[in-house]
Amino acid sequence: MILSDRDIKKAVTGGAISIVPYSENDVQPASVDIHLDREFMVFDVNRNFVIDTRQPVENLMKSITIKDDEAFVLHPGEFALGLILEETGVDAEHVGRLEGKSSLGRLGLIIHTTAGYLDPGNRLKMTLELYNAGRLPIKLYYKMPIGQMAFEKMSSPSERPYGSKGLNSKYYGDQGVQASKMHENKF
Repeated sequence: MILSDRDIKKAVTGGAISIVPYSENDVQPASVDIHLDREFMVFDVNRNFVIDTRQPVENLMKSITIKDDEAFVLHPGEFALGLILEETGVDAEHVGRLEGKSSLGRLGLIIHTTAGYLDPGNRLKMTLELYNAGRLPIKLYYKMPIGQMAFEKMSSPSERPYGSKGLNSKYYGDQGVQASKMHENKF
């Protein structure tokens, strides 16, 4: 069941959900607005010609950091990784779901192509998978509202929360933009 604004506030106060920095002004009827940080990663197409999912991606992407008043421009058809300003976490009884904001979706901005899930037990600054599906470039700014997190209580606490020993928790506790770690999967 998705938590209401009232239950989100209780869960934050009780420690089941953590959001840093947190403001009750960002709490919506069934979610919390999250904001864009200043870190991005883009594909370095001048030095790479293919993505090999079995190989590390250290040189596949390059980092970009914008200043407070500077825009990051996402061109039509481009993909970039971004970062949420808030460190967000859930206990072993909750999950978080990252969703886009309709105002940005109406401009053609997709904020996560697949990974919009905050696993039970994880606490991190989530990496955004930004895609401009429109026909005009979009300017993105530091601290602008970029999405919303909805939270759900699970039917029972997770036996092995994300980060538990034996799990392949590649992105546990991340604090910066993270490129793919697909090569760490066994296939």
